[in-house]
Amino acid sequence: MALLPIIIAPDPRLKQISAPVARVDEATRRLMDDMLETMYQAPGVGLAAPQVGVLRRIIVLDASKKDEERQPYAMVNPELVRVSDQDMRSEEGCLSLPEHYADVVRPAAIRVRYLDREGEIREHDAEGLLATCIQHEIDHLEGILFVDHLSALKRNMILRKLTKAKKAGKAPAPAVAAKAM
Repeated sequence: MALLPIIIAPDPRLKQISAPVARVDEATRRLMDDMLETMYQAPGVGLAAPQVGVLRRIIVLDASKKDEERQPYAMVNPELVRVSDQDMRSEEGCLSLPEHYADVVRPAAIRVRYLDREGEIREHDAEGLLATCIQHEIDHLEGILFVDHLSALKRNMILRKLTKAKKAGKAPAPAVAAKAM
């Protein structure tokens, strides 16, 4: 396995739409393993392929708590098939927007359909942090960042800070908080 470089916003690659994966093969499984290793090292709770420069519909996540056994998920071509009417507001961060956090409102519970590591179709119901994380990572596949759910003023403020840090050669490291996705 290998650690992959995480793309930091603003970067145009993060705004592109990812292509579906035709079939889950050994290269896809290797990418998922590398993404999980990268996510754990960062540390974060989720990572989408576009964040490591691969425009394919692949996400990995693990919303387990530090004192719990790891519960990694690797999802290919994930899609929401059901969302609850009830919303939940939670603080989100992102490995591609290090050191920046904001409250985002999303459906509190979801059902996601995806291909697993073996290419089998699976469905999973999720709520709370896991539901938030899955939605956050699926957004990445559509070229949407969590700041796109914020007011233009707040979004632009965060992106300007990241641009300024990049120009100064002081780009922050990927987020280190457990809430970073």
